[in-house]
Amino acid sequence: MTTATGTISLETVREFLYREARYLDDREFEKWVECYHPDAVFWMPAWDDNDELTEDPQNEISLIYYANRGGLEDRVFRIRTDRSAATSMPEPRTGHNITNVELLDQRGALVDLRFNWFTLYFRYNTVDTYFGTSFYTVDFGGDEPLIRNKKVVLKNDYIHHVVDIYHV
Repeated sequence: MTTATGTISLETVREFLYREARYLDDREFEKWVECYHPDAVFWMPAWDDNDELTEDPQNEISLIYYANRGGLEDRVFRIRTDRSAATSMPEPRTGHNITNVELLDQRGALVDLRFNWFTLYFRYNTVDTYFGTSFYTVDFGGDEPLIRNKKVVLKNDYIHHVVDIYHV
């Protein structure tokens, strides 16, 4: 992918994705949220009764929806201050694994990408697996890449508890 602003390599994209995942695994949520542009949208649509993904986060059910980074910052605040039953003690442990990274399009410094992932989640002596596909738009135009849009398609049919930001 080449443009007037230069080529964004697959390896550069992978390094960024691995760093974002590491921040979640290491529970460095403040660093994780810095990976997002202030206007970033984070959306995980739900599956409807017809086994189709919901299409409108404003009018249909979503598993997670934040219209900007402020929502993510609030979520991190609640995690850090134990104002969330989903993250009460003991703290969960996660391992994120990313595969099949594809660069779909590049418009200047903006790169659209998709990848598959699975996360191992350990809590209460139980390991759960979450898996899916994510679609990002990342802005590589600044000092550090910033996620502008993140759509996460969770493909699990059954989940045992509330899904949170660190599961995906």
